[in-house]
Amino acid sequence: MDAIDELIANNRAFADGLPDRHLDVEPSRRLAIVTCMDSRLDVFAALGLGDGEAHVLRNAGGVITDDVIRSLAVSQRRLGTREVMLIHHTDCGLEQLTDDGFRAELQEATGVSPAFAIESFRDVEDDVRQSIRRVRRSTFVPHRDLVRGFVYDVDTHRLREIEVDD
Repeated sequence: MDAIDELIANNRAFADGLPDRHLDVEPSRRLAIVTCMDSRLDVFAALGLGDGEAHVLRNAGGVITDDVIRSLAVSQRRLGTREVMLIHHTDCGLEQLTDDGFRAELQEATGVSPAFAIESFRDVEDDVRQSIRRVRRSTFVPHRDLVRGFVYDVDTHRLREIEVDD
């Protein structure tokens, strides 16, 4: 049995143990969270969130890309969210590479230079500040007054808020 088959079996057991219910498409906390795809960060457990409480958007580094802005625009304009929480973390894989180096690696392996930005960084706090600014400056995201950024420590599991001067 491969990993996906195991997960499908886990899902059957999970679903069989739950009562039938329907959650509203609008998150009850009116919150969208943007964070990294890192497997060490269990967003729901770390924040005490339950199903249906927040939108959680994940990508490598928790980067504010055009697609994240697209998702935040839908989240706020159509699905009722009003706050944005950005969570980066310590020991991120994007700190271990450079844009030019990884771009060259991909081009060498595939023969094509990627059209997407790599978005590597050296300082996680600076990257959080940049992410906050990107969301706050996007005209597509109407509720930009409640955008806050944090660094999650993968060893202590604690959040540290990062302030930004605009």
